[in-house]
Amino acid sequence: MLQLSTLRFNRREFAGAFGDIGTDFPLLVAMILAAGLDTPSVFIVFGSMQILTGLVYKMPMPVQPLKAMATLVITGKIAGPIVLGAGIAIGTIMFFLSLFGFLDRLTKLIPKAVVRGLQFGLGVSLCLLACKEYIPAEQTRGYILAAISFIIIVLLLDHKKYPASLFVILLGIIYSVTFHFNLTIIQSNVEVHIPKLFLPDADMILKGFVLLAIPQIPLSLGNSILATKQVSDDLFPDRKPISVKKIGFTYSLMNLISPLFSGIPCCHGAGGMVGHYTFGGRTGGSVVIYGSLYIILGLFFGNGIQNIIKTFPLPMLGVILFFEALSLITLMKDTIQNKREFIIAILTGMIAFGLPYGFLIAMVVGTSIYYSPIALATLSTLGDLQKKTSETVNK
Repeated sequence: MLQLSTLRFNRREFAGAFGDIGTDFPLLVAMILAAGLDTPSVFIVFGSMQILTGLVYKMPMPVQPLKAMATLVITGKIAGPIVLGAGIAIGTIMFFLSLFGFLDRLTKLIPKAVVRGLQFGLGVSLCLLACKEYIPAEQTRGYILAAISFIIIVLLLDHKKYPASLFVILLGIIYSVTFHFNLTIIQSNVEVHIPKLFLPDADMILKGFVLLAIPQIPLSLGNSILATKQVSDDLFPDRKPISVKKIGFTYSLMNLISPLFSGIPCCHGAGGMVGHYTFGGRTGGSVVIYGSLYIILGLFFGNGIQNIIKTFPLPMLGVILFFEALSLITLMKDTIQNKREFIIAILTGMIAFGLPYGFLIAMVVGTSIYYSPIALATLSTLGDLQKKTSETVNK
């Protein structure tokens, strides 16, 4: 087993490396196609950020596309230069929020129940994406693949010797080679690529800020910063806690660097960390392995990546994503014993999931309710009513 300081590169780390692939891969390709971005540059830079993050944190702290921003780019077909300008804009904002201590203040202000609610809302969103978009993608054959993948993961989820996601990925590769793989297309696109340099002007940065950065900031504060810090504390209680300032700084630096090499805006994410952890990742090794995959694809298969991706069955990625989402949702279990916190977490999660700009609204509403005496009394009454109803039903 190769070991670099506290990084490990074993079977479990390799399995954990695929824990977030169901979210990242499709978003990257969709953004490239919608915005006309340079495919090799996006993959090489995205992979490089993964490796740097793994080395800095030495835990499965992955890099993800900015989800709210990706959704706006895909649906609005926003031009590539504006997308890259948005990366500079949000990186600058996060840098100053970290530098002047605003993120630390938010951490102290926003209660744990609200963070759990944001995680719950994100988990529900990912579950819905997996069940509506990925798993039905290949109709009857896709459902069969999804069912087989589901059984494999259930049977091997905590197995240290035979990591579940490795078998799912291997099954997907076998399926792709058998039914979809076109070696001629892949060979025709094999050539060495390097990232393209890009220098956005003030107009691109301003447009990116207005169109993309502003809608993204609430989700980033909730999921990329606060929820990620909470998840790291939950999953690695024996390690020195990571400060939100450090997470904010690495978030900002990634977005100040990536666009200069034509890379997409990116972030950390609670779901990504949970995904790596769920399938075996315990050190930064899983993130380094994951990033290396993207660098190899970008360097040698840049212009054929869309074809490579299309060969892998989406239903299997959907099942991996589904289990990542379940892991996020179950983090809410520590609020169950406190009825007030449990109700706040549920309410926050449903707002985050169900409304436009839901993460911002959920943070404000959830935090306001938590500190409001009137709201506390109302929640207490609701809790007592629920308890009496349960006792009546049991009788």
